[in-house]
Amino acid sequence: MDFFHSFIGSFAKLFLKYLRSCVAELVSCVGWNTAEELYSCSDDHQIVKWNLLTSETSQIVKLPDDIYPIDLHWFPKSLGIKKQTQAESFVLTSSDGKFHLISKLGRVEKSVEAHCGAVLAGRWNYEGTALVTVGEDGQIKIWSKTGMLRSTLAQQGTPVYSVAWGPDSEKVLYTAGKQLIIKPLQPNAKVLQWKAHDGIILKVDWNSVNDLILSAGEDCKYKVWDSYGRPLYSSQPHEHPITSVAWAPDGELFAVGSFHTLRLCDKTGWSYALEKPNTGSIFNITWSIDGTQIAGACGNGHVVFAHVVEQRWEWKDFQVTLTKRRTMQVRNVLNDAVDLLEFRDRVIKASLNYAHLVVSTSLQCYVFSTKNWNTPLIFDLKEGTVSLILQAERHFLLVDGGGIYLYSYDGRFLSSPKFPGMRTDILNAQTVSLSNDTIAIKDKADEKIIFLFEASTGKPLGDGKLLSHKNEILEIALDQKGLTNDRKIAFIDKNRDLCITSVKRFGKEEQIIKLGTMVHTLAWSDTCNILCGLQDTRFTVWYYPNTVYVDRDILPKTLYERDASEFSKNPHIVSFVGNQVTIRRADGSLIHISISPYPAILHEYVSSSKWEDAVRLCRFVKEQTMWACLAAMAVANRDMTTAEIAYAAIGEIDKVQYINSIKNLPSKESKMAHILMFSGNIQEAEMVLLQAGLVYQAIQININLYNWERRAGQGEEIMFGLDPEV
Repeated sequence: MDFFHSFIGSFAKLFLKYLRSCVAELVSCVGWNTAEELYSCSDDHQIVKWNLLTSETSQIVKLPDDIYPIDLHWFPKSLGIKKQTQAESFVLTSSDGKFHLISKLGRVEKSVEAHCGAVLAGRWNYEGTALVTVGEDGQIKIWSKTGMLRSTLAQQGTPVYSVAWGPDSEKVLYTAGKQLIIKPLQPNAKVLQWKAHDGIILKVDWNSVNDLILSAGEDCKYKVWDSYGRPLYSSQPHEHPITSVAWAPDGELFAVGSFHTLRLCDKTGWSYALEKPNTGSIFNITWSIDGTQIAGACGNGHVVFAHVVEQRWEWKDFQVTLTKRRTMQVRNVLNDAVDLLEFRDRVIKASLNYAHLVVSTSLQCYVFSTKNWNTPLIFDLKEGTVSLILQAERHFLLVDGGGIYLYSYDGRFLSSPKFPGMRTDILNAQTVSLSNDTIAIKDKADEKIIFLFEASTGKPLGDGKLLSHKNEILEIALDQKGLTNDRKIAFIDKNRDLCITSVKRFGKEEQIIKLGTMVHTLAWSDTCNILCGLQDTRFTVWYYPNTVYVDRDILPKTLYERDASEFSKNPHIVSFVGNQVTIRRADGSLIHISISPYPAILHEYVSSSKWEDAVRLCRFVKEQTMWACLAAMAVANRDMTTAEIAYAAIGEIDKVQYINSIKNLPSKESKMAHILMFSGNIQEAEMVLLQAGLVYQAIQININLYNWERRAGQGEEIMFGLDPEV
């Protein structure tokens, strides 16, 4: 197995553009109304509107001289309402102890006395039903959307500089000196508190998609935490205090602001790009609704704008780079052929897989085939801001603020699955999975549940039963090949156990089987049902995961394992294409691992029922792993002749003898029952025998298994002569 490193230092960059404010006063806060319209507030008491399409600025309102703005937050768009493309009002906190509800036209609808001293931050929750404010007086207050006080959530002796809502709007994160505190809204719920920095914490942000927390402090560091307060990343000390941090809406990137410093980072903490603009301290950073650009409020009176460019997508021989906001470059690394793709509007999201490039702009979706880059298929989007694109071999999935939509690669709309309490704004690649026939979505309200839908219709799969697990589920992935009836889903739960189960759910509860422990990331191959994962200190490949349904004893023999210590801490599997696995390390570098190509060939032979070719391949390769996979595949497909050869090759003599005894059984039903017994399906084996009237054999099975109670119940049936063999 080979591996090599490639350092992607320029995976994404910031293209900076500076716009000077009307006067050289400090700009304290900024906020996007639409993807092309920004409002800024400064110490000259002005609220200014910036139009990025026309590069025009206009003064919305001049506030009274005693109001110095501190924080601004737009009222959230109603979820799922497609017509509403922009917010209508925002909250502005100020140094006089008030917050102000202001319309987009600049009319002050209401001013509310909120705190003693300055109101340092104000944030709407995701539904727009509540507002939280914090101030110099150390109080955290919850208000209704009309500005009525609901409760004082907490009170402390030090100023609270920053606040953020939890993803479910049920918890509030706020600063307390060097401490971070997460306090639920429920009165007697447990409060989480931990020391986060060595200096006063100035800014926090909590992302609703990845559930991760950002903090920035006077100790000149920024840090990433999970929602339990566990540290995931800590930066090196900068020259100056970190004055602002902000998550991108999809949770994949975040921005960091300091004195003459603007940094773009991956969600795991490592830095994509560092810019040194002449801005003074950047006190406030905000991302546009579509996640393509950021704006910063600067201490020297500037408003700084930056676009995310140089994003890169790779698949097999192709490399696609977003060179400008509306331009992509496609490069074939085999022959160095270069194609330029021009778009009418700015690119928001893209995905390259299964020989297709899918690009969403602010208004349209483009589908390119890797065989022909000149004639894309184009269709209009229902809502512009696409937050996620997933691809399978036959179709692709788009997620936006209005719903989930499945399209074929020829642009035909297929389905739009829906479920109770659906929030599309928090879906990501770890909580949604797509295969040729199935869509799987993890429920956010109850994280132990997975919704399963038919891809072609969008209706619940099978009898409509949900897939329910005993623990919260973190990440899900559907296998990509094979028949619908054999479709499997793998997932990682809160205990970091890797489990697998069938998505076909009719009547009986499908068994959830544990494949491995301490698994942090997983991926299915796109060409066959081979699964890989990073297990604590090991990189593991399950060449035939279905072995757990056939013969769990030989599962360890079907694995490939290698030491993963060279991947450093917190690596993540990016893709599994063909026999190449791409892993991103915590420092941002990519490691490419090539696994053996032979198991994939074996999968292909077995799916085509070429058993003789499969045996010849195993004899050629001479590896125990291949023979063990073939043994499990043969039993799963009821080919006991091949199974006998394979088990003999791995030294499982007792199983070879048992297979021989199955061959000598007189009836077809008896053979089937004993094959099921061999796979551990005792109840199914008994059912086959009873349906065929072979009650005596069913009793004999239970006697052999020492299952005396079950045998006693069957004994009464024999008294009535139900078994033709008796």
